[in-house]
Amino acid sequence: MLREFSSNEVWFLVMAARWTILLSLLAFVFGGLAGLVLAIARIAPWKPLRFVVSLWIQVIQATPMLMLLLLLYFGVNMLGVRIDAWTAAVLSFTIGTSAYLAEIWRGCIQAVPKGQWEAAKALALDFKRTLALIVIPQAVRMALPPTVGYMVQVVKGTSLAALIGFTELAKAGAQMNTVTFQPVAVFGTVSIIYFAICFPLSMLARHLEKKLQVGTLRVQAL
Repeated sequence: MLREFSSNEVWFLVMAARWTILLSLLAFVFGGLAGLVLAIARIAPWKPLRFVVSLWIQVIQATPMLMLLLLLYFGVNMLGVRIDAWTAAVLSFTIGTSAYLAEIWRGCIQAVPKGQWEAAKALALDFKRTLALIVIPQAVRMALPPTVGYMVQVVKGTSLAALIGFTELAKAGAQMNTVTFQPVAVFGTVSIIYFAICFPLSMLARHLEKKLQVGTLRVQAL
């Protein structure tokens, strides 16, 4: 039996948005940590390591997020390893996010003037200390706007997790539509909730873009 789309249904969608936000945060935190390691490896003085990491990043970026979700959820289960939709979603978005953040951060690290590296070398600082004390503090200023901007893409991309049975905002909207058959009201509300989540992040990225400048280099948000 169909029911009316009321405030109770709106609240159901709002509560489902918790899982969208949580999945986005976990993907961003874990993906950020992995991305930082990959970014540093991409500029490391060891050529074999740079080659392997570069190949890994290219493979992940060339693989649609949907394929990652399906491979980790259905593929791993077919191998006899039980993995639920929540774990598969977190792992998939962590892997995908790490690859993109690694390239964003690598570009920002390499945008630090070469003279800074030369000055560190003149002070007899090794690669690790040069990164930690000189390069990364400067790169952070350039990295903040595009990093925050990319987080908007992560939030919107979590809707793909619905295809492996993970109930987040998009999946909850589809379920609600089947019992109300009011797609305009249901998906209009879903869109408003996505907007409420993403718009502050977009404004923050734009604010950081205007505020953070390194020399004459203007930092662009995604």
